[in-house]
Amino acid sequence: MAYYLIQASYTSEAWAALIKNPSDPKVRHRALVEALGGRMVDFWFAFGEFDVVTIVELPDNVNMAAMAVTAIAAGAGTKLMTTPLLSVDEGLAFLKKAADLPYRRPGQ
Repeated sequence: MAYYLIQASYTSEAWAALIKNPSDPKVRHRALVEALGGRMVDFWFAFGEFDVVTIVELPDNVNMAAMAVTAIAAGAGTKLMTTPLLSVDEGLAFLKKAADLPYRRPGQ
């Protein structure tokens, strides 16, 4: 399973609907994540460049892409940014692997 940080912005229509009928968006988002065999770690409202932030665990990039396309196609969001997250162990593994690679910049 892979972890992803998702940052998204709602449309003005979505905000208007939430103001008119406040409801927990975690319920809708969790259902989508679980339908793809994943787990929602947590979900937050935010302000600034993005309106919501969530961390999810999904089987792979294909499922993450399917979730992103489905969420945007529903029309409630204006933008979505996904960042794959690596554990510290994965980070140490890629650093070790990088140290053993023969590539050098041109001119060296």
